[in-house]
Amino acid sequence: MTEPGNKYWSDVLSAITEIDEFVSGIASLNEYVRDVRTKRAVERNLSIIGEAMGQIRKLIPGEAFPDANAIVGMRNRLIHAYDNVDDRIVWEVIRKDLPKLKAEAERRLRDRLG
Repeated sequence: MTEPGNKYWSDVLSAITEIDEFVSGIASLNEYVRDVRTKRAVERNLSIIGEAMGQIRKLIPGEAFPDANAIVGMRNRLIHAYDNVDDRIVWEVIRKDLPKLKAEAERRLRDRLG
């Protein structure tokens, strides 16, 4: 992995770690939806993940995560169609997709950094 790859994978991992901290103690979609501050913090970090993944995809095409297009697409929706974000989809991403992406980011950084 190149140095830019290290930076962007590290950004992905940091953003996921923050999201994990923000939603700890939130047990349901209804709780999440009512907590506007947490929603905004999560959305910001998902945007960072999408931007980092876009940079990885552009600068180091062979290192992109298989779901990179969907991740960048979510970033674009959060940024450009902020008034049309489905909280249920975001909640599912938090619960189902981020753990896989976190494991992949940790693996890629571990492989590169030893």
